Amino acid sequence: MAPIPRLGWYGDDFTGATDTLAALATAGRRALLFLDVPDVARLGNAGPLDAVGIAGAARSMAPEAMRAELEPVGRFFAALGVPVLHYKCCSTFDSAPAVGSIGEAVRTLAPHFPNRFRPVVGGQPNIGRHCLFSTLFAAAGTGGTVHRIDRHPTMSVHPVTPMAEADLRRHLAAQGLEGVAALHYPDYGRADADLDARLERILDEAPPAVLLDVARSADLATVGRLIWSRARRCPLLAVGPSSVAQALAAHWDEAPSATVRDEPPLAPAASPVFLMAGSLSPVTRRQIEAAASYTRIRADAAALCDDPGYAASLLNEVVAALCAGRHTLVWTAPAEPGTADTARAGRVAAATAAFVVAVLRAVALRGGPLRRIGIAGGDTSSLAVRALGCWGLSYRCTLAPGVTVSRTHADDPAVDGLELMLKGGQMGGDDLFERLLG
Repeated sequence: MAPIPRLGWYGDDFTGATDTLAALATAGRRALLFLDVPDVARLGNAGPLDAVGIAGAARSMAPEAMRAELEPVGRFFAALGVPVLHYKCCSTFDSAPAVGSIGEAVRTLAPHFPNRFRPVVGGQPNIGRHCLFSTLFAAAGTGGTVHRIDRHPTMSVHPVTPMAEADLRRHLAAQGLEGVAALHYPDYGRADADLDARLERILDEAPPAVLLDVARSADLATVGRLIWSRARRCPLLAVGPSSVAQALAAHWDEAPSATVRDEPPLAPAASPVFLMAGSLSPVTRRQIEAAASYTRIRADAAALCDDPGYAASLLNEVVAALCAGRHTLVWTAPAEPGTADTARAGRVAAATAAFVVAVLRAVALRGGPLRRIGIAGGDTSSLAVRALGCWGLSYRCTLAPGVTVSRTHADDPAVDGLELMLKGGQMGGDDLFERLLG
């Protein structure tokens, strides 16, 4: 019988799910990310794993849809026997009562993991996310200026889930988690026994969750110890960005057998690279402007949704460029700057994802299947990878903090083995798209 994985994780979008995959793989853990709840045969064929992931799209769902999505996930991981289920949310915690509710995720998953300790880990320093005294701060792009999240130039005005509250306890209370308790980073200087006793006193008050600061990378091992020591007694649900997995790995890696690995960097692309940018963030816009090696094609987001003739013409243009051997970048934008229709964001993401799949299939029919692609935009990534028909992703390399290149696993030979970069709007430096070329 294969050993029980130490960790299960569900990513509320695909880009974030691959970041957790990278965190585990580079810490020497055997990890595989599935695109749905795997059956017994699929899981058995994967071989022994330290961590099992499922990539989802709960971040863009209404509560009822989230319950339908997450209930089988909770049942699966409980039956698998993992000590920790990590609900991987965005590092900026952008969510709302009606869209991607973290509160709804906790209410759905917690009954499967009965530990009274439900940690919420705030902060992920390696990508510029810091939580101090329950207040979240985030850099504007890789290496950019750090802002309190409610003053962040992008996340405070996010088109779907703007972050108007920096205190994560208040943010989660609005999603039905009233009375979230907290352990703040100065407490981590206590002796282990004293810190454990403080946590026990907090748990005696039966809070719905306990928010744990991560102000700096040095905090991770302490957070990991708090989680793991209690998970070994009773399975628990943990919430947060990839810092949950990083914290556990930091604690586990205190063992002398721990190894850290990375795959070789990307070789120069041997065939044209296709990149679809469905994010409107300023970070992604700078990356598009710096992508001088690509043929850059601007797509009208509304027309891509509503005009089949426009979509067909755009497809022909893109496929012709790729078949001519040119790296090609397509980016979506509203017809006029500043006129993005946030009510149609879901339709735009779906149309963009369908376009990605159409490009791959059309190029394959012409005898030159693409072997490396990139997708920018969380919702677009989730929908496109599902539409491709992949059943799993494994780690290939890290292109930049928070940006993972994965290998696709699919029954279709045209899709199996792709080098796939997924990135959220805030991730990567200006030269990221150039770096994808190897």
